[in-house]
Amino acid sequence: MTAPAAPLDLTDPAVVADPYPAFAEARAVAPVQWHEGLGLWLAFTHTEANAVLRDRRLGRIWADKQPAERFGSFNLIHRNAILEMEPPDHTRLRRLISAAFARGHVERLRPWVEDLARTLVDGLVERSAGVEPVDVLSGMAEELPVAVIAELLGVPDTDRPLLRPWSNAIVKMYEYGRTTETEDAAERAADEFVAYLRTLAAERRRAPGEDLLSHLVSVRDSEGDRLTEDELVTTCILLLNAGHEATVNVSGNGLLALLEHPSELTRLREDPNLLPTAIEELMRFDSPLQLFERTATADVEIGGITVERGQKIAALLGSANHDPAVFDAPEVLDVGRTDNPHISFGAGIHFCIGAPLARVELQASFGALLARTSRLELARPARRRPEFVIRGLAELPVVLTA
Repeated sequence: MTAPAAPLDLTDPAVVADPYPAFAEARAVAPVQWHEGLGLWLAFTHTEANAVLRDRRLGRIWADKQPAERFGSFNLIHRNAILEMEPPDHTRLRRLISAAFARGHVERLRPWVEDLARTLVDGLVERSAGVEPVDVLSGMAEELPVAVIAELLGVPDTDRPLLRPWSNAIVKMYEYGRTTETEDAAERAADEFVAYLRTLAAERRRAPGEDLLSHLVSVRDSEGDRLTEDELVTTCILLLNAGHEATVNVSGNGLLALLEHPSELTRLREDPNLLPTAIEELMRFDSPLQLFERTATADVEIGGITVERGQKIAALLGSANHDPAVFDAPEVLDVGRTDNPHISFGAGIHFCIGAPLARVELQASFGALLARTSRLELARPARRRPEFVIRGLAELPVVLTA
């Protein structure tokens, strides 16, 4: 079967601002479509996107960015990343990382995260005083996850302001239509980040603590295997890049969705027990990551078409999360939605290893916003970042009343 070509223009400002109507039109045409501009297949429906993430014949096959000498550090942190590996390398690395995480780091941090969220919200409320608009992104959404990852890894307080600029520069490499300046900035950031973490890891070898980095340095599996230094450095960078970007963007996209659906905001404020289901719904409603690529290692049939060996296919996570075949009234925000098999954390062997930590952070931040304010009001239209793949806001001006 020959699938139609997807007319979707991922650089169209209208699509970047709101891709969901375009997704709905595409789903009505065919579940999988060829995108000539990107040179890959796109899976629009939940069934097909889920299959893309789970089928073992569709892998994450890393190929160094070229010219390799220009992207030395960027390539290093992807060549050794669990996200870019397939079994058996992926199995070994995930086993080691999971063993370090299993030492109770997420639950250890929960009270600290909740206290930090309250402190950040109180600072916003004090500055706003029910009158002045404050940017919830810079004032809380961006600060909390970076602080949590830094605390998790044991990064000294004085060094923590370095982390988000490095991460911001690196993740812009995942967008389409990059400039030379964007690529150069990403490589500089990767180089500086790698050098910093090598130094920090050396310090943890000399004087280990109770932080995750110390445990990643020392962890061994039953066969005595351990992380190489490149794998260790890459794992720390991935935790920050993937962990904080997703949390920041769920915070921004999610709060904007609640402000635009005041009845759901009121419902959640009146029943805080809905918070866990609300977080899952906010992740579904406006997904922080919209596209995830895989490469066929053999011919694979998906949605009635054949993805030939060597071809790429991408799961459109936001489109899948709005598929009416799976979600009842998908365009409706429902903070009490319980039947919610969203795939914003991925699926299969690449399901996000940091998902439990992300949920702790999101429940803490939204819980603090609701508990420590009596009113939240959008001061002026939010400003969205001009990228499609990683979907988030640049500014979210809100008036908060204690």
